[in-house]
Amino acid sequence: MLSLEKLKADVENGAIDTVLLVLTDMPGRLQGKRLDARYFLDEILAHGAEGCAYLLAVDVEMRTVSGYAMSSWETGYGDFVMKPDLSTLRLIPWLEKTAMVQADLQWQDGKEVAPSPRQVLKKQLARLEERGLEAFAATELEFILFRETYETAFKKRYWDLEAANQYNVDYSIIGTSRVENVIGRLRREMAGAGLIVENSKGECNFGQHEVNFKYKSALATADDHVVFKTGAKEIASQEGHAITFMAKYNEREGNSCHIHFSLRRKDGSALFRDDPKAFEHFLAGQLAYVRELTLFYAPNINSYKRYAVGSFAPTAVAWGRDNRTCGFRVVGHGAGLRVENRIPGADVNPYLALSAMIAAGLYGMDQKLPLEPEFSGNAYHSSKPRVPSSLRVARELFAASALAKEAFGEAVVAHYLNSADVELEAFESAVTDWERIRGFERL
Repeated sequence: MLSLEKLKADVENGAIDTVLLVLTDMPGRLQGKRLDARYFLDEILAHGAEGCAYLLAVDVEMRTVSGYAMSSWETGYGDFVMKPDLSTLRLIPWLEKTAMVQADLQWQDGKEVAPSPRQVLKKQLARLEERGLEAFAATELEFILFRETYETAFKKRYWDLEAANQYNVDYSIIGTSRVENVIGRLRREMAGAGLIVENSKGECNFGQHEVNFKYKSALATADDHVVFKTGAKEIASQEGHAITFMAKYNEREGNSCHIHFSLRRKDGSALFRDDPKAFEHFLAGQLAYVRELTLFYAPNINSYKRYAVGSFAPTAVAWGRDNRTCGFRVVGHGAGLRVENRIPGADVNPYLALSAMIAAGLYGMDQKLPLEPEFSGNAYHSSKPRVPSSLRVARELFAASALAKEAFGEAVVAHYLNSADVELEAFESAVTDWERIRGFERL
């Protein structure tokens, strides 16, 4: 991470000449501007920079779509202001002479842009702060690495791509050594960007890997998460490779994003260790409201393909101690006692997922919800409630959720319901390869 003084010195001596001012959009991508570093220091640092508000009112292909109150043709697609948060200022080692700073979004009158993912999370963190609590988290991101460039993958319509490993390399040293030119760079250069790297390892699907980072405050973890996703794709591209974070690329194991979560008091003491009842109520809140809030864990059509029996992706709303068949896995002990939420895939927006966990957990704690007995055995074949099976089901549950409206506000709920509607309409109007293969001759 960079201090402002270090940035000024590096600009003066020529070590940095570009500052990326970025925001996180609804799909969890970094969007923004490349600024001349001196211009950033002289002008943008104090006042921020404008960006078109349509960045939070388009689909994944950047199409202008209807239904958003905050930005539309009727409102003229005006600007919001990107205000740099200097606590996120960092060097970007994989880009020459470049630093990055993440932004909070405000309207021209200074009011926050409530549907901005970072603002959604900051609102939930403020609710914790009122109770003298702070959230800590880590996200475990899985991805598939291909020996393809993004350009060749595009020309192949992302079909019949060569995976970087031809067999299951879960925990394999020899298998992961073959891609150390990419994965090694991810570890080293993410460390250079202020992420605290713990390890990397192979995973089950062909070419599948993950890089893990140390627990941080929830906001810093979300900030790091989106930097990692962008940086991983850029580094892979520089090495002639491509990475996908799709929740389910093919019929084998999907890409997960397990979220480890705990709460601390202001003095740094571990709430879950010291107050077992608070831990139980928090976990009970997760179980009670995960179905209503799944839209924030699984935001895309493809997200729901990942929930398959025997795939290490959960299908049951259950909790267990060190049980990977459950949606929520309790792990650690003492100050390390935590909840692992196994519902999200790698396509998740981390700000929204963490917000959902806080909202559900606070309700469980405030209402002192009782925790059901832990589940032992194979939850895939249990009678427990199921994770929503499709984006449409999750959308309807979110729309009917009183908790979502209370925790996030009706404007935010309406904004993300419209995002789901846009995706559903786009998918339902598409003709897929699956349909052509089954129907071209045989129907």
